[in-house]
Amino acid sequence: MKNFYITTAIDYANGSPHLGHAYEKILADVIARVKRLSGVQTHFVTGLDEHGQKVQQGADAEGIEPQHRCDRIADEFKEVLTKLDISHDDYIRTTEDRHKKVVSELLQNLFDAGDIYQAEYEGFYSTRAEQFLQEKDKVDGEWPEIFGEVTRITEKNYFFKLSKYQDWLIKHINQTDGFIHPEFRKSQVLEFLKEPLNDLCISRPVERLSWGIPLPFDPQYVTYVWFDALVNYVSAARYGEEDFSEYWPADVHVIGKDILAPPHAVYWPIMLQACNLALPKQILAHGWWTTSGAKMSKSTGETVSPLALVDQYGADAFRFFVMREMTVGQDAEFSLERFSSRYKGELGNDLGNLVSRLVHMCHQYFDGNAPAQELSEDLEKGLQSKWGEVSAKVLEFYDTFQFHLALEEAIGFVRAINKYADERAPWKLAKSDKEEDQKALATSLATMLEGLRLANELLAPVMPGVHAKIAECMGQEPAAAWAGRLEWGTRIEGVALGQKMILFPRD
Repeated sequence: MKNFYITTAIDYANGSPHLGHAYEKILADVIARVKRLSGVQTHFVTGLDEHGQKVQQGADAEGIEPQHRCDRIADEFKEVLTKLDISHDDYIRTTEDRHKKVVSELLQNLFDAGDIYQAEYEGFYSTRAEQFLQEKDKVDGEWPEIFGEVTRITEKNYFFKLSKYQDWLIKHINQTDGFIHPEFRKSQVLEFLKEPLNDLCISRPVERLSWGIPLPFDPQYVTYVWFDALVNYVSAARYGEEDFSEYWPADVHVIGKDILAPPHAVYWPIMLQACNLALPKQILAHGWWTTSGAKMSKSTGETVSPLALVDQYGADAFRFFVMREMTVGQDAEFSLERFSSRYKGELGNDLGNLVSRLVHMCHQYFDGNAPAQELSEDLEKGLQSKWGEVSAKVLEFYDTFQFHLALEEAIGFVRAINKYADERAPWKLAKSDKEEDQKALATSLATMLEGLRLANELLAPVMPGVHAKIAECMGQEPAAAWAGRLEWGTRIEGVALGQKMILFPRD
């Protein structure tokens, strides 16, 4: 059976994790969790890109071997994955033998097919971007800051016939709906492809760069970073093994918009086509986190440590914020004020207070047991009807990567439960000795418990830890699949509830 195969861009071993890294992993993780909860067998891969000139230079500056430096940085990134509760199935590192073997095999195949040739290059080179540049890369006659120091060099290298496949790629993009998401990014890639493609330099001479995978047909050269890094997706899919078809092609590649074109939307599809491999079904390009409208970056000092926020507020609050705040594909503004507003409002006041006061009332009025619903009047029918509308919308939004809208609907349903509580006022009903009021009291708490149980199901992909705590408090196992759990009426009557808890403590 074919897995739903989802990947992230592999991080570069040249610095510590930041908000952008964390968001991309959370985004992919939520997609993977939605698929698993929907009953789809899923394989989720992330990893680390460990070769290249900057890695070698960084190791030299520290006086250590590049592999030692990569091992340390890999541990940093893995710590982030653990703290963020990322449910990846595989973590691939480009220094692993399983990856090197695939890179070598694909390179040899392309060389044998005549798609790789040697030629002398004279032109501009950016060490920061680790790529050759052309005059057209200048902006107003100057090299953009992203390229750092640019120098002129002359050297012999190996090139991949990228230009040979340009017309094919344009046709594929135009004819394949959803290949690039969101749709407006498709036009950006096609705009890039209006200019003739230069063949891609895929090597660096060993005397200039030794930290890389040797070319199988010429060990005096190592593989250039993109032809190494991009291959991780098929390496992790067990290329060359019997079960390769159970994983490949990838269903979704999750990447940042800055590496859409050319790496993931031009180089990678053409490489796959030249290797007679199927293309990924979709490339999902997310936006940047900004502050005051500018991209948050290490070079400007505008970065946020995800671990600092997670340590203070918990992984689930952080996960909720980034998924709630960013429209997938667009940029989003980050500030501690916005984070605090979501945390105190939607999480603390709406969800946290509902759980706290509901459990408290069940302990106060029913000895900590979930009461039975004894009435079904307009208020109960109204909340149940709203659940039908909300659940359908949330599942649709999850499937179409509109997570900010899904969470808006889910939290809106939590507010509807709180509004129902205010209208039923169980704290007032509890003071009455009338039989009808006691039935209404039991009904109100039973209805709120059912509403909370269902709302908690929808929050499972985004806040797995909070979901598990609420489920345990309600005497349930955390959701492994949604089947049979999203219908109104799966009562927990008579269940002994856990103790009152504070899910989102204030400072």
